[in-house]
Formats: sequence, structure tokens, C-alpha cells
Amino acid sequence: MAKFEEYKDIYVFVEQENGNIAEVGYELISEARKLVATIPAMGYKVVGVLLGNGIKDKAQEVIAHGADKVIVVDDELLKDYSTQFYADALTQLINKYKPDSFLTGATPLGRDLAPRVAARINAGLTADATKIEVDQEEAANGVALLDVTRPTFGGNLFGTIVCKNTRPQMATIRPKVFELAPVDESRTGEVEEFKPTWTTTEPEVFVEKVIEKVKGDVDITKADILVGAGRGAEGCLDLVQQVADELGGVVCCSRAVVEDGYMDKDRQVGQTGKTVRPSLYLACGISGAVQHCAGMDKSDMIISINRDPQAEIFSISNMGFVGDVNKVLPLLVESIKAAKSE
Repeated sequence: MAKFEEYKDIYVFVEQENGNIAEVGYELISEARKLVATIPAMGYKVVGVLLGNGIKDKAQEVIAHGADKVIVVDDELLKDYSTQFYADALTQLINKYKPDSFLTGATPLGRDLAPRVAARINAGLTADATKIEVDQEEAANGVALLDVTRPTFGGNLFGTIVCKNTRPQMATIRPKVFELAPVDESRTGEVEEFKPTWTTTEPEVFVEKVIEKVKGDVDITKADILVGAGRGAEGCLDLVQQVADELGGVVCCSRAVVEDGYMDKDRQVGQTGKTVRPSLYLACGISGAVQHCAGMDKSDMIISINRDPQAEIFSISNMGFVGDVNKVLPLLVESIKAAKSE
């Protein structure tokens, strides 16, 4: 590992659009702080990387969220996302600063950008990671080797991937997988500007951004209370909606409900859907397949209703009720109404 001695620190790509920073960048910075805290002897820092145009004033915000240093790449060619220019700038930045690890959100932008950069610098990339740890045995030898875990085989198994032979170690992580730490406005840090060298200023690839028209729906990843419907609740989705309405929450679902045609995919929670982290997740008729649990097991409180006492969902629930959702949900609606009227 001696050849990687010049590589240091954990870098986080802080995605932004029109000056609005995606929360996943701050989630990754929070997780990076936990990682460096496990290897204090190595003196690693958390470095945020901010690309765009007219975004230098956002650097202090990134520091307040936990970065020790922010590298700003501010250029007119980076005003809007361009695979070509963003990949060029990030490749040059990595070659200059030599980060030991580089984390990116698994957003549409991140999923496009990270593999292109990894290919250019011949680095390993783990996609859709759900857990990251530093190998403490390797750390004792002065090597910050990451153990990166991700679901595989459709979410039925979890594999841990290590990149021993290349640097930086790269990974993309879905939004809401890691917890967002509190903001500390008093934090101070270093801000450095990096100027890429462009071989051309003419785009070679033209990308037209298509904004899907909103159907009057909501973003389940932002909901504080979610009522999830599984195949066992397909016959009483009106009751599921009533419970959500009474709780001031939003209805979501498992993949089975989408496949059976009862809900749109934008309501799906799980490995092939969205990752959520609400204060309350009420699972109705959801069996608890690992693919679904991977998308909601970080919820603060999980309450499950299922007629099968051996359902896997109970293993991750804070509270569980064995019963038919068709019979339990009407009672729950009445109880909530009664509690609200007191």
C-alpha cells in the first residue's frame, strides 16, 4: 500500500443545481465525519467538492454541515450540469489533490458522473452503497481501507466490496441512507478554488433536460410520516389512505403493489424504489422482503400490521400487531379520530 501514501482525506461531491445544494451531499459529509473519527491517528479531513458557477458563497454552508475544507470549482462552463465538463473538472481535481476516498450521491447526476470519472482515473467504484466502514486492522497499518456494503442479487444478499489496488476508493450512496448531522454555523474551515484547464469549450454531447410534469403528487422522501401498503393491503387502500390522512402522512408502497398496478412507481419504497427515513413508518400488509426493508429500515419508529406472525417485517419493527389489515385499519382510524377529539 506504500504507493498510496500520497492519497489522503475523504472527499465528498456536493451536488448543487442553481445554487441549491442537494441534501445527500450533507448526509455524506456527516457520514465522512464518522469515518474519520474512527481513524484519528491518520489525521484525515473531510473535504467538500463544489462545482458550478457563482457558487463560492455556498462554501461556508458546506463547512457548517461538517466539511473541514471546501474546494470550489467555479466556471461558466459548469453553470448547468454537463457530463463532459463536470467529468473533465473532477478528473483534474482528483489527479491534483489525490483523495483517498471519494463519495458521491446516487442521484441521476451522481450516477452519470461517478462511473465516468472512475473510468478515466482507473479507480474502483461501488454503486448504491448502504454501509461504509474503515477496516480497523488496515488502519492500524496506516491504510484507510473502506469496507463498502451494497445489496446484490436484487437485494436478497449484501456484499462488502473493497478496492485495495486503486485510489481513490469511490462509492455512490442513495439519499436518506445516512443520517444528516445538525448544522454548526460556528464551524470554520478552509476554502480553496481550483481552476480546471479546458481542452475545448465546445460541448461534444448535448443533453436536453426534461422536467416531468408533477401529477399533484408528493415526494415520499420528504415525508415525516409514511403509511406503507403491501400486497396484503391491496384490497383496502382506501383505509390506508384514511390512516395517512388522519396522521397527516403520505401513502407509499412495496414493489408488489406497483407491479400489480395499484400505485405509481414514485410511491415505491425499497432497493428498486426510494430510500426513506421518516419519523414514523406504518407498514400495512408488508411482508418485509429485504429489498423493501433496505429502503425504510432507518425510520425512527416502525410499526407493522401483518396477519402472519412470522413475517420478516416484525424483525425490524419497534412495534408489531398480528392481524388482518382489513380489520385493524378501521379500528386504527377510529382510535386516531378519538385521540384527536380529546
